[in-house]
Amino acid sequence: MITLCIDTAYKYLTCVLIKDDEIISRYSKECFKRQSEEVFVALEEIYNEAHIERKDIDAICISEGPGSYTGVRIAMSIAKTISELLNIDLYTISTLRLYASNRENTMVLMDARASRAYVGIYNKDDIILDDCALPLAEIEPKEYDVIGDGELIGKINVDVDIPKAFLKTRHLWKKVDKIAYLVPKYLKESDSYYR
Repeated sequence: MITLCIDTAYKYLTCVLIKDDEIISRYSKECFKRQSEEVFVALEEIYNEAHIERKDIDAICISEGPGSYTGVRIAMSIAKTISELLNIDLYTISTLRLYASNRENTMVLMDARASRAYVGIYNKDDIILDDCALPLAEIEPKEYDVIGDGELIGKINVDVDIPKAFLKTRHLWKKVDKIAYLVPKYLKESDSYYR
């Protein structure tokens, strides 16, 4: 089984091909606000490297947000199209949970502008703080490792290998039953800002 994974929600463009439980091809590059320009080149590159054709893909997984609204929509549009055209399963995972990479005591923090950040805190499979948007002044990193935009709260970031993160979080992927109704996980103020 070959699964295509795509993340365009943050400042990186990540495309990964996983065959069974092994990464067979990967592309991950920082290209903030240029993902749409480079995603099809990246996809072609990983297909060629793995010596497969698009029709060989059996499933697809994307990060669903939160993150850059436009960024999330890039991967989501591609995934919905591929899933419908090839009649294959589509899976999603929270962008923050993906970046946590199933690590212990990890806070994922991404700039949400206006002195706010998208935040999620995880301890392996356990959710300590579910994805939300918080004012920077309310975020307490405590003893957590920070991934993402830690400098916003005076913390040094821990690096994460996004292609491997897709593999490590595979058991957390959620299958999408109604692809037409899939929308980005965008944390609006009415949903999460005022907690």
